Amino acid sequence: MDFSSEKYKAIRGYFDQEGKISHFPGKRQKKKQALILEFLAEKFETGKSYSEIKVNEILNQFHSFKDPATLRRLMFGQKLLDRTLDGRKYWKVEKA
Repeated sequence: MDFSSEKYKAIRGYFDQEGKISHFPGKRQKKKQALILEFLAEKFETGKSYSEIKVNEILNQFHSFKDPATLRRLMFGQKLLDRTLDGRKYWKVEKA
């Protein structure tokens, strides 16, 4: 994780020594939550379709608190990822 970037300085304390997210900001820290979700969204390729299992695998590479389902749902809720109605396919939402 490159924390020299101004963009991610505010969330530096949420990463462990291995560069993985060690914990998630509390409910009142919406900006930090959004930054972490944005960081995770950068790990997905635009235009590529992912299974739920693959999304979980990717998310698990970048956090250590073992809750990919919550992260996946939050990313969907923030419109960073979209999915089919049955949840079988996910894809990164293109920013306009």
